[in-house]
Amino acid sequence: MKAVFLDHASLDKNDLDLRELNALFSEFILYPATRPAERLQRVMDADVIISNKVLIDAELIQQCPKLKLILISATGTNNVDLDFARQQGIVVANCQGYGTAAVAQHTLSLMLALATSLIPYERAVMQGQWAKSDQFCLLDFPIVELSNKTLGIVGYGELGQAVAKLARAFEMKVVVAQLPGRAAQDGRVPFEQLVSQVDFLTLHCPLTEQTHNLIDHNVLANMKKTAFLINCARGGIVNEAALAQALLDRQIAGAAMDVLSIEPPAADHLLLQGNIPNLIITPHSA
Repeated sequence: MKAVFLDHASLDKNDLDLRELNALFSEFILYPATRPAERLQRVMDADVIISNKVLIDAELIQQCPKLKLILISATGTNNVDLDFARQQGIVVANCQGYGTAAVAQHTLSLMLALATSLIPYERAVMQGQWAKSDQFCLLDFPIVELSNKTLGIVGYGELGQAVAKLARAFEMKVVVAQLPGRAAQDGRVPFEQLVSQVDFLTLHCPLTEQTHNLIDHNVLANMKKTAFLINCARGGIVNEAALAQALLDRQIAGAAMDVLSIEPPAADHLLLQGNIPNLIITPHSA
């Protein structure tokens, strides 16, 4: 059997031992990265495709007559046409329990950074504002305590539950959203109702047709003006133009994003222009 890994460098920083995986196949080819125009030539005679973020769409799958298995070296499955693969009898498997501690930790880090105005204070110190202060401390920016604040979690799988555990250690109240289009579950709050109640809203659901642009103008307008949004899931869940406008209009207090709709983003991406207040962006590093 022949297997190809289309974007090996996205996973391995020369610290992985792939000998056991290599032993499973008669031919195992590692490509550090694969551009769209290179996909077909590399996979057309493969039995197994391994991909982190390279798009495996219906058009590509159709041209791979030997393909039996698609392995996603990450949690998110939005880069694979799951319905078409299923129709063709091709198994698709993702990584589960992957990066749980790291993503949960990053989520809390972003929440804390927003709550404590960490970045504005660090910038103020480095710009000399503390040195010019008449007082022993600089208190130019608001600080919010997580204790007794309400955290709304959208997506309550392994990641969402790990975040909830950390949040409860800060004595936060945790409520879990009932995702639109899903069957009702005990203990879940309807999404439309939840967004108006929470002080922090964190996203840990997959990107699907139902969750694409889930956070739009209407949702942001229904959130508290003192609320914060955190996204460590997928960029397409948040309408980025709506978020930019909501922050500029002070509809919500702040946002932190570890993901964007296109990665890596263009240099002129609207969220990267430095003119949007109280926005933290990290480079999908969670």
